[in-house]
Amino acid sequence: MGSVTAQRATSVETGRGDRIASFVAEAGTRDYPSEIIHAAKLALVDYFACAIGGSGDPAARSTKAVAEQWKAPGAAQVIRGGKTNPAMAALVNGTMAHCQDYDDTHIGGAGHISAPVWSAALAVGGHRGSSESAVLSAFITGYEVMAHLGTGGIRGIGRNMQQCGFHPTGVNGVVGAAAASATLLGFDEERSANALSAAATSAAGFVASFGSDSKPYHAGRSAMNGILAADLAAEGFVAAKGLFEVENGMLDALIQDRRAIIPEIDFSDGWELLNNGYKPFACCRATHASITAAHKLTEKVRGRKIARVESKVHYNAPFTAGKTNPQSPLECKFSVPFCIAAALCGYKMVAADFDEPMVWDPAVRAILPKVELKPQREQPQFEAYMDVWLEDGEHLQSETKLFLGHPQNPMSTEQFQAKFMSLVEPSLGGKKAERLFATLMKFDERGALAETMNLVSA
Repeated sequence: MGSVTAQRATSVETGRGDRIASFVAEAGTRDYPSEIIHAAKLALVDYFACAIGGSGDPAARSTKAVAEQWKAPGAAQVIRGGKTNPAMAALVNGTMAHCQDYDDTHIGGAGHISAPVWSAALAVGGHRGSSESAVLSAFITGYEVMAHLGTGGIRGIGRNMQQCGFHPTGVNGVVGAAAASATLLGFDEERSANALSAAATSAAGFVASFGSDSKPYHAGRSAMNGILAADLAAEGFVAAKGLFEVENGMLDALIQDRRAIIPEIDFSDGWELLNNGYKPFACCRATHASITAAHKLTEKVRGRKIARVESKVHYNAPFTAGKTNPQSPLECKFSVPFCIAAALCGYKMVAADFDEPMVWDPAVRAILPKVELKPQREQPQFEAYMDVWLEDGEHLQSETKLFLGHPQNPMSTEQFQAKFMSLVEPSLGGKKAERLFATLMKFDERGALAETMNLVSA
């Protein structure tokens, strides 16, 4: 792949770190519009759906086992488990929420925000007995911080981090989690700055981990280390400042050729939470546009032999989901070619599909080596353009202009609830799952936090 030549925006202000710290410190003075509270509750519904749905996955079982072995005392609830201290609960819950790669994504490229940020807000809030409004404020604050640190779209921060081998969820998730924790601890600007900077110096997570237990661990570790950073700041820890500036900080370390266009940090310019996207398919977001295009051709290719498939995809697709011969259900989630082949064979690509029968389906495997990706430099992630040539000579075409789950093409209420029930009902049962959904949708009401934790406990 050729290097990106876009330069950094010349209008970027100095004092980015100060601006972020001020935003966190002022959280207690903000009144949130009703649409933002509603958006936060939707993110919470999706978060719990994904966490409960992933609670039996290997990475979730491993982190939960470690938490149980460490026996750290505390009042923070582990989903489908007991109680422990906030950091350990956030580790387990954040990992769970990202296990199936079914969780929400920020359209601007900042990564999976709810998994680390909701995990931190709920763990700290639950441990401290915080009010529902305080926990919501903590999540919104953490979301906005993490989104601003990773946004910019095609040539922005998050997308370029991925091309350099770094996972935005692992890198900026820890800062978002620290922001949520600092909000609940009522930090002033100085302590907020120390918490955020301590979090930033522990940022990590490699794209090379995708398709393994390490990817969901990025979200859980970010949640845990964000809480740790805030706890350190509460005890007087003084961190190095300047890590969030355009030069000589995180950005120069992670994107060393300065290829990215860095958007200004301006918290008064709308809410990034309204740019949250939700997944109808249980796999890497880079596969979704191509899956949608393939689904449009499913009936036309049924029973016919495919000679060749080409899909014009977002430039980052080969970086994040370019596996050509996946060997496990988890690896398949990070293979655009495999997901195209499976979608052409009629799989819906929901969580239940990603199991051994689909992985080794002979029909899917026959198509897989015939799929070629054509990355397009300026094509957004939500578009795909597909050509399918059949052995009988027919040439089929399909396109996706805006995949489902994008803020401008949102999942319907019925689709959203259906996803929730499909993930939660097998674990909690129908009545309990419906009760949890109703409780989460009224999370701004008193008593909802305690009821939620009671419903999701073991």
